[in-house]
Amino acid sequence: MSAIKMAPCSFINNLSHPYIFFLSPYPQSFAFPMKLSRPEVDNGCLLQPPDPDEPWDFELPSSTSNTPIFHNQAFNLQSSNEFAFSVDHVNDLLESSTDDTTNGDELQVHVGNGRSKDVDDHGLTLISLLFECSVAISVDNLVEAHRMLLELTQMASPYGQSSAERVVTYFAAAMSSRVINSILGICSPLLDYKSISNSFQIFNNVSPLIKFAHLASNQTILESLSQCVDPIHIIDLDIMQGIQWPPLFQALTTKMDDSRSRHVRITAMGTTMELLLDTGKQLSNIARQLGLSFEYNPIATKVGKVDVSMVKLRQGETVVVNWVRHCLYDATGSDWKTLGLIQQLGPKVFTFVEQDMCHGGSYLDRFVSSLHYYSAIFDSLGACLSSNDSNRNQVEHNILYREINNILAIGGSSRSGEEKFKEWRSELRKCLMEVPMSANSMAQAWLMLNMQSNNQGFSLVQGEGGALKLRWKDTSLYTASSWTRCNVGVA
Repeated sequence: MSAIKMAPCSFINNLSHPYIFFLSPYPQSFAFPMKLSRPEVDNGCLLQPPDPDEPWDFELPSSTSNTPIFHNQAFNLQSSNEFAFSVDHVNDLLESSTDDTTNGDELQVHVGNGRSKDVDDHGLTLISLLFECSVAISVDNLVEAHRMLLELTQMASPYGQSSAERVVTYFAAAMSSRVINSILGICSPLLDYKSISNSFQIFNNVSPLIKFAHLASNQTILESLSQCVDPIHIIDLDIMQGIQWPPLFQALTTKMDDSRSRHVRITAMGTTMELLLDTGKQLSNIARQLGLSFEYNPIATKVGKVDVSMVKLRQGETVVVNWVRHCLYDATGSDWKTLGLIQQLGPKVFTFVEQDMCHGGSYLDRFVSSLHYYSAIFDSLGACLSSNDSNRNQVEHNILYREINNILAIGGSSRSGEEKFKEWRSELRKCLMEVPMSANSMAQAWLMLNMQSNNQGFSLVQGEGGALKLRWKDTSLYTASSWTRCNVGVA
């Protein structure tokens, strides 16, 4: 696959302020031809977005009653104690799934009040049926789950006017994938890195979420290196297209004295060597245009499988570790081994951005947390893009649906074989020291939100440990935090 092609000269020459560069690493004119087609379904996974002008007819196979894995007994609420327990568990999870409320001591910056989230009767019916289906799946009653999923596919469309209908559609598709994969014994995601790459760029253009993640991390790294004259070694645990780093390169060269050269080395981990090499070429071109001494070392494997010797640490380098964590695919493998690697690297600064939802735990834990989370994400997109906007459809299908599918259809220790942390930051506190995000980080993020069009409803909160949270209305979406090894402070 080819990574996003960049034109470094054209946008570097337009810069007038090093921090404003963080707001848009690539010009808005970069566009990709988008053509929606009929849905393709493979083992319950939607492969391409359907045409909004044609009916939504994705459904499961009509007959699965002869499959041995199915339970033979009828689904009976009164006779199933396990099901009744799961219903109570869902209710408990719902009550506890609301985001942390901020107290009077926490710093908040609100950008508008946003629209109220209205869920009509149809949306409530869909969500109620979706919850019933999730409980049936959790107790392995695939017959009843299959029946409800067929009903949901008749009732919901990914092009509905309401965000609730759209998010239910994609959750139902992911749950359908889980049911079919349970029958066939398949639990590997089908990934098209080209469509992910294109849609990721669109997502970066239409929403402040990715900009927030990159800006908060870059600002923290820049501040930690303010007095540093040593070569810089950035270890990116999942670099993807590398769009985070050109702004930092620009800021570093702006702050350099004429008499001092700066050397930056990036060790990049990722999914495929082809993508990593293409990303490296683009970053090398940009560094050359800026006069920055640059070195690039790709490692095409999950970070949980990386030995510290593969990173090739050198004496005299300042080590920076960066991780923008997402759910498009499992980039880590073993969370325990990933944590161990971060500790062994002993970074001067570790910048960590995570989505505020449950990645580990039981199926019901992940279902309730992710439904709460993605309802807010879909609502935020609906506030600034119309229901028939092709960019919105592309982001929802190629980014958000893939994440939902990875959490529900693929995720879980029993399916992936790897135990995942429910709360990464609590594990990090056992081996690293958290450093509060600076006032400059808050100010830059606030400036970005105010320069972003259609930003009503977003707010910033500086919460526990000094982490910086981006929220949509009352739901925290992304948390950016900064860490260091216990015997080193961050400037």
